[in-house]
Amino acid sequence: MDQILHPIVLAGIIVFYFLALVLISWWKGRHANEDAYFLGNKASPWYLVAFGMIGDSLSGVTFVSVPGEVGIKHFYYLQIVFGYMAGYFVIAKVLLPLYYRLNLTSIYAYLGSRFGHVSQSTGSFYFLLSRTIGAAFRLYISAGVLHLFLFGPLGVPFWLSVSIIIILILAYTLKGGIKSLVWTDTFQSLFLLLGVVLTASAIISGLDWSLSDAVAAVSESGYSKVFDWDFNAPTFFPKQFLSGMFIAIAMTGLDQNMMQKNLSVNTLRDAQKNVIWFSFIVMIVNVIFVSLGALMYLYSSAKGIEIPARTDDLLPMLALNHLGTFAAIVFLLGIIAATFSSADSVLTTLTTSLYIDILHLDIDGSKSAEKKKTIRNVIHAGFAVLLLIVILVFRAINNEAVITGIFKAAGYTYGPLLGLFAFGIYSRHALYDKWVPLVCLLSPVISYIISAYSKELFNGYSIGFELLLINGLLTMGGLYLIRKRT
Repeated sequence: MDQILHPIVLAGIIVFYFLALVLISWWKGRHANEDAYFLGNKASPWYLVAFGMIGDSLSGVTFVSVPGEVGIKHFYYLQIVFGYMAGYFVIAKVLLPLYYRLNLTSIYAYLGSRFGHVSQSTGSFYFLLSRTIGAAFRLYISAGVLHLFLFGPLGVPFWLSVSIIIILILAYTLKGGIKSLVWTDTFQSLFLLLGVVLTASAIISGLDWSLSDAVAAVSESGYSKVFDWDFNAPTFFPKQFLSGMFIAIAMTGLDQNMMQKNLSVNTLRDAQKNVIWFSFIVMIVNVIFVSLGALMYLYSSAKGIEIPARTDDLLPMLALNHLGTFAAIVFLLGIIAATFSSADSVLTTLTTSLYIDILHLDIDGSKSAEKKKTIRNVIHAGFAVLLLIVILVFRAINNEAVITGIFKAAGYTYGPLLGLFAFGIYSRHALYDKWVPLVCLLSPVISYIISAYSKELFNGYSIGFELLLINGLLTMGGLYLIRKRT
């Protein structure tokens, strides 16, 4: 079926959306100084941060993958989301009080004060590595959708498509930093949610159902199974719950990108309110996502539409080819929001971590404020170029399995972060700081070997997301071996 929206119309929607972002960014960031760039002058409203974090926690990958997987894994994804909520509680009660007590800008400065500069640089390095690859992967997926339906039909090559997207992101993030991002992320989260909700509404309308009819159909379908009690299955509930809990702790609470906006809230109490409310918002949003997935499969069955081989392609196919102009527009706005939110705050937080944790420019008294600002802007733009290079490398590889493998490998870096912070918080030992990188290198390698041979080692048991916890425990064990005995 032909595409519903002409590429020129799609281009007009993107231009409108981008101009709105630039206007918001200019309005909030026109008087931004260094403190505004890094922490928003500690004046970010907690409720905006909570809502805006939706755009950070969800990406174009989530937007199309979570609904698509419902056809195979039912509502099992919610088991992980239940774990997220427990993890966010730990962040609010354990990590945020620590960060606020030390008045941190980069959370990895805690590792420096606790163990030494090598540990701080190691934590920062793993964040820089994982977030660069992760942001590039998410942007690659989202930009691929935009290229397929917009830039490609206009004759624009892929490298130029991605360059345009990154230049647009750079344009509204370079000056204001966190002070602007708190507001632009709120704007983008709104459009991302509208994209999901209104796409679901278009499906319900296409089936001539009321909302109560849709709820009943989803509940009675085979897709709405939430809990899996098969011990050997990767989706076994207890390990999904624990995995979700530690994923939230490591990939939100120990991730500079997710924490920097939290630290821009004025008081600890407000920051804790932000995280707790965010946990409930995440649950609601993910229920909507999986419900959309069930509706997609019910609609396809009712209309005789063939399910694509890749479940990720089902939502774009329905929205852009079957559900009408309105659904195509709202889906596109959701994908655009996911695309920009995949990388905008990452540029700022990568810059923060390199600036503070690796180069230590925050405590460098030999450089003027103007010189530091110039260096900061160069780093910010440099990370934008690095994202472009990584995305083009992914394109050159042109092998989905390899690219997904690279993305998963980047996830191994959160285990050492989990182990470092846990050892620092729950032990009194000092470390031989220079040996920390070796421990943090060996732990992911051993974790990978355990995962690859888990069925042979554990009588058919398949390791899933709980690998993060194993990785963290191995790191803690290694750190114990290099502890100082005095």
